[in-house]
Amino acid sequence: MDSTHEFVEKLHDKQEKDRRNKENRGKGNPAGQLPTKQHGTQK
Repeated sequence: MDSTHEFVEKLHDKQEKDRRNKENRGKGNPAGQLPTKQHGTQK
């Protein structure tokens, strides 16, 4: 019984973290980010 309860608690924690991470994605100033590097274009 304890292991099932622990599993459910861990699952709920993971779901909460995933939800928070999903909300935080896409926030911020895109202009403030560094440009991506294009490898192989400099000769």
